[in-house]
Amino acid sequence: MDGLGGDAPEAIARIARPIHGERDLDRLIEQVGTARIVLIGEASHGMHELNDLRGTLTRKLIAERGFAAVAIAGGWPEALRIDRYVRARSDDESATAALTGFERFPTWMWRNSDVAAFAEWLATWNSQRPADQRAGFYGLDLYSLYVAIRSLLSFLDDADPVVARRARVHYASFDHVGDLGEPADRPPPLELTVGSEDEVVAELVEMQRRHVARSGRTPAGDSWFHAMQAANITQNADAYYRAVLRGRVAWTLRDGRMADTLDMLAERLGAPGQPARLVVWAHNRHVGDARATAMGEAGETSLGQMMRQRHPGEVALVGMTTHTGTVMCARAWGEPVVISPVPPSQGESWEGLFHSSGFPRFYVGHAALRRTLGERAQRLQRSIGVVYHPDAERHQHYHASRLADEFDVVVHIDTCHAANPPDGAALSDPLGAVGG
Repeated sequence: MDGLGGDAPEAIARIARPIHGERDLDRLIEQVGTARIVLIGEASHGMHELNDLRGTLTRKLIAERGFAAVAIAGGWPEALRIDRYVRARSDDESATAALTGFERFPTWMWRNSDVAAFAEWLATWNSQRPADQRAGFYGLDLYSLYVAIRSLLSFLDDADPVVARRARVHYASFDHVGDLGEPADRPPPLELTVGSEDEVVAELVEMQRRHVARSGRTPAGDSWFHAMQAANITQNADAYYRAVLRGRVAWTLRDGRMADTLDMLAERLGAPGQPARLVVWAHNRHVGDARATAMGEAGETSLGQMMRQRHPGEVALVGMTTHTGTVMCARAWGEPVVISPVPPSQGESWEGLFHSSGFPRFYVGHAALRRTLGERAQRLQRSIGVVYHPDAERHQHYHASRLADEFDVVVHIDTCHAANPPDGAALSDPLGAVGG
């Protein structure tokens, strides 16, 4: 906790920078726009206001600061379809159509109206520029984690239904902060025979090869880059899928692969000796520096931490928080999407402190937080994943965080509302019909 006690809300009110309009956003961009890589996180992928502000900041970074691409913590093959659309090299007639490539649970994570609106803007902006100066849209997750888990569960449903049921619990819990706590808090490891594990891994690797091949309609001149990514997948997929299969996604392994892809993108899209400037969209848990959170204490490393360590002085980490509202999520892995209430945040959390400041939306820099609350001020931070249990929030969705060390800038929007499907219609998912 910070050392200010009851004075903390007044302290936050003094250093908060309210966001009312364009000029305030310009000041926020000044805080991060000189970095080469800007990672923008959010407390949940399923909230409209967080997604919308992320898109607004990214438009400014591309149009006003010369950033070359957006890289999301989503599947590489699925994102390539969006990239083709925004570069006018696609048969899709709209961003909504291009987003249908995200067809597996959690469908709404990237296939929502906010991402569609951003993609339409990017397509329009690119249409006014030469082909070699158009901004791109890429996925950092070479192994399409959610597609892999869906395939794994389908295999286990036939091969071992008991293990399949336990696997669903595991793949829900890795998305919870509580799973990064003491080992006693974690589910026991999945137990497959060696032969079964080899069979599952071989099938997943082959599935990923086919998945990448189906997305191979790359823009002219990019085919070699796509082939390089496919080779990267082939080389590393076996170890990655074994980590997934053994009961808990190795966070460091996944984020390490995304960090490698991000650096490869920067080199590919930049000039010799001058890597491109990139924006990253990911959850706070990927964007934040794990050394300042329970993740670091559990031995995990995040994408944001890796980028800071690899490129000192070139990286800006932006976190986004909220106090209450609604969120699009699922109650369990593979279950239909629901609109869930988000209860008011815990009083001892950062979100609770920010709420007590009285501002509906604002940003604050790490230096001001550190100067005002103390060098190592620590509070709880809420994290909402694709699987969300508001009735078990304290255990599953909060973790301790030194926010001034975790992010360079934190944006708080006090009340948020659930994101929407891009076409206003119910989404479908093979693991269960997705409705509102």
